[in-house]
Amino acid sequence: MRLAIEEAKKAQTVGEVPIGAVVVKDGEIIASGYNRRETSKDPTNHAEIVAIRRASQELGGWRLVGCTLVVTLEPCPMCAGAIVQSRIERVVYGTDDPKAGCAGTLMNLLDEPRLNHQADVVSGVLSSECSALLSHFFRELRKK
Repeated sequence: MRLAIEEAKKAQTVGEVPIGAVVVKDGEIIASGYNRRETSKDPTNHAEIVAIRRASQELGGWRLVGCTLVVTLEPCPMCAGAIVQSRIERVVYGTDDPKAGCAGTLMNLLDEPRLNHQADVVSGVLSSECSALLSHFFRELRKK
């Protein structure tokens, strides 16, 4: 999670919402990413999507079996869908997202038995740090 937080800080330095993600396989980080929606003008450039795309390139395929995604904020519906589609086995996230969280807060797409894949979820890892990054970012944004 500390490395995902470092990715989130990179996002913040370029004016993006500070969310970061890393993909781990066999104990090694194979990909990372941070939010790039504003800079790329692309609504799909969430940290998770960036990291999943990079992991797929690194592994040479779209199936990320045996991988864990670590992200600072609970995945939204789009990212939860990408997690299911990429067959990621485990998701570890920092802080809940009461407005869009789809790993247990609003709903849990990652444990939906009607879908073809489910992912284990671990929540609340370094939650205070992850939450503080977001709170600080939005507080400063409101000041502007």
